[in-house]
Amino acid sequence: MDGFRIPVGMWAEDGVRWMRDNLDWLLGTISMVMGTLVRTLTDLLVSSPIVVVIVVAALLAWALRSWQFAIGTALSFALILAMGQWVSAMQTLALVVVATLIAVALAVPLGILAARNDRFSSVLKPVLDLMQAMPGFVYLIPAIVFFSIGVVPGLVATIIFSLPPGVRLTELGIRGVDAETVEAGYAFGAKPGQILRGVQLPLAMPTIMTGVNQVIMLALSMAVIAGIAGAPGLGAQIVQAMSTVDIATGVEAGLGVVIIAVYLDRLTAALGAARDHRWSLLGMLQRRRVAAKRAEVSDAQRGLAQVA
Repeated sequence: MDGFRIPVGMWAEDGVRWMRDNLDWLLGTISMVMGTLVRTLTDLLVSSPIVVVIVVAALLAWALRSWQFAIGTALSFALILAMGQWVSAMQTLALVVVATLIAVALAVPLGILAARNDRFSSVLKPVLDLMQAMPGFVYLIPAIVFFSIGVVPGLVATIIFSLPPGVRLTELGIRGVDAETVEAGYAFGAKPGQILRGVQLPLAMPTIMTGVNQVIMLALSMAVIAGIAGAPGLGAQIVQAMSTVDIATGVEAGLGVVIIAVYLDRLTAALGAARDHRWSLLGMLQRRRVAAKRAEVSDAQRGLAQVA
């Protein structure tokens, strides 16, 4: 028994080599598309006036949550600028945004399919378990083999690492929709696609947005690890600080990661909230519309009473 060994690692290595040798066209296309997306967004964030970026971020915070959060966002982003981490923070933000968009674009359809097909769900669950349990550093190894050093392997590893929560919570949200509500939709003659778009997805949206929130948090944590693969940003700053025992740079880059994490967390949590926040811009506008409609109804009722 001492000499018995199952060469799982060798099988995985052979599979990676086969993919690298036979799917070079596909890997090249993925590298070009993903690299272009990240570079385009990074250039947009870095080349835009800093004041404009801070104002847009603050307006989003106000529109979706509150004016207090908007002020906190402006001050936090100003702190990133004052620490000299602005460019690195924008590189990390671009990486996280692109990774999140791709991960959500993959996770939501997979979650919908898993919710509608029990057999597919039973096959998908162990795969998701494996993806969640695998250490994040492991994803960097094949990513570097496929895409060399740079932002693309970091992006690919980030997408894979952050994908499972989006799939799981999408499936959970759709399965959690009240069966009687779905049956009522079918009773009125709605088709499965109409039930999905008009009933299941709207009711499951808070749970799905919680999954998006988790995707963003995992993407941000993996984006830091991706600095080992050569992805620019705050992750690269932290890796450099670790190698040189530079406490000052490590603290500043780490604080930049925390600021971005808190901002994205609060923003996506506001999107998934079932109710409007009291001091959000959208909440104020909605309350004004409701008040205006009530005033119109009251005027109409008074007019009818005078005619009568």
